Amino acid sequence: MKTIRINQFGTSENLVVEQAELHTPAENEVLINLYAAGVNPSDVYTSTGTYAIKPNLPYTPGLDGAGIVEKIGEQVTNVKVGDRVFIASLPNGKATGTFAQQIVCEGRFVHPIPQHISFEQGAALGVPALTAYRGVVGRANVQSGQTVFIHGASGAVGLQAVQIAKALGAKVIGTASRDSGKQLVKEAGADVVLDHIKEETMNAVLEANDGKGPDVIIEFLANENLQTDLQMIAKHGVIVIVGNRGEIEINPRLIMQKECDVRGMVLFNVSAEEHQELIYGVAKLLESEQLKPVVGYSYPLEQAGKAFDAVIKGEHNGKVVVITQ
Repeated sequence: MKTIRINQFGTSENLVVEQAELHTPAENEVLINLYAAGVNPSDVYTSTGTYAIKPNLPYTPGLDGAGIVEKIGEQVTNVKVGDRVFIASLPNGKATGTFAQQIVCEGRFVHPIPQHISFEQGAALGVPALTAYRGVVGRANVQSGQTVFIHGASGAVGLQAVQIAKALGAKVIGTASRDSGKQLVKEAGADVVLDHIKEETMNAVLEANDGKGPDVIIEFLANENLQTDLQMIAKHGVIVIVGNRGEIEINPRLIMQKECDVRGMVLFNVSAEEHQELIYGVAKLLESEQLKPVVGYSYPLEQAGKAFDAVIKGEHNGKVVVITQ
């Protein structure tokens, strides 16, 4: 089979196509013929060798993917041969990487996808869907009737966060920088779509919410927006930090005055039990068609390096995927 291998850390030029063979699935493992793999920012950061996660070289990148089950081990009961499935693995899980035509991974990371979800959409689940679900449900505990402000809603995680919050009965205000991104956020179900909010424009959020601050803020660039978020958030509100790329100076008095919570979140902190709960929560929303992943652009396996570059440069709204067959 063809697979992407990284033999040394560095730039996207180090992603090369090689031929490889996989081991026979163990009793708790599944062999899957992959049709698409998802590209996450963490995949790109890991490939540089500077990320908190540093795999042993050489390795095949990729945590997310979708395809058809080819073989299963004796102890696997949650899927069967021929099932269409998505993969949502963790970096400490035993998997061979999704940037390949086949993968062997633990059965607990695999779940069926309904017929109305394409393989490309299935590859947009995993890290993005579980991150969105944990942020909105697990960390923010969004309730029906609340207002949720998603600061940067046009990415793979943001669009699914919009859909999940709407499924819970929340009013959603989302932001994006490009017209194409704003359109996707609107199509995902947001009630109001705005430009990214700065201190001088945050009245736009208050005006869209009857003069009140949002109950929940999902934040994807805290190093730029956290101070503004603290000024906007309603009393007793919750800010969940999903993304950050640097430092910021804030006034803690705002936290005191609002009695608000600022909660960090990293998906890789979840336990095995919570990971399973997240997968089942996402799967339930897929079945009810309340969650429909948005694929922004797809690249062939041989252009995986270009897909990495596109993710870091933010060239596409929605999820970037690699077609593996």
